[in-house]
Amino acid sequence: MADPKPGPADRQALVQLVPTPIGHLADITLRSLEALRSADRIAAEDTRHSRRLLDHYAIETPLLALHQHNEHQRLPALLEQVAAEGWQLAVITDAGTPGISDPGFLVVREALARGLPVEALPGPTAFVPALVASGLPCDRFAFEGFLPVKKGRLTRLRELAAEPRTFILYEGPHRLERTLVQLAEHLGGERPAVLARELTKVYEEYIRGTLSELVEHCRRVPPKGEYVVVVGGRP
Repeated sequence: MADPKPGPADRQALVQLVPTPIGHLADITLRSLEALRSADRIAAEDTRHSRRLLDHYAIETPLLALHQHNEHQRLPALLEQVAAEGWQLAVITDAGTPGISDPGFLVVREALARGLPVEALPGPTAFVPALVASGLPCDRFAFEGFLPVKKGRLTRLRELAAEPRTFILYEGPHRLERTLVQLAEHLGGERPAVLARELTKVYEEYIRGTLSELVEHCRRVPPKGEYVVVVGGRP
């Protein structure tokens, strides 16, 4: 006789943060693939985007959408179901590690508040390869993510001007030149910096120079793709 299917009382509810590739699909770990296959549900930032990854690895776990526009409304009922059904809920974003300039923090906070165990798997994140390949000091560093678009932007730039550690920013192509110009104004155009573009993808590229030189580069070559900006600390 086959063993009976485990019921809610027999299973351990779990929320897992599962990193996904930032570009190259082969960069996912074996452990992450197993977590996605064995999960009861996968909460994805963009289900259409994530479906391509899951189809590539023939993962059939049901998907649901959980992103910054619906997580406040959807999380309470979802986590109640995780607890009641003993679900293993895998949380993924479009690329990289949930919570690093992506949704994820609120899920962790609410799960812990409800006494649900949380597990974060190691895996891809864009700032690590950009930092270690930049040639700038990486023994101590500050990760800043995206700068504020409007409110608080000037304050953050002034703080970064005094930062003695190498620091890392994320930036999209449409705001990259503006960000580099402002960094040069507040930090000085001679500050060393590196642009890491389209990491792990076909057109991966590292552009090294001073902030002033990188501004000129962006004016000659219109930015395309996603960028990690690594900037040397205050001398």
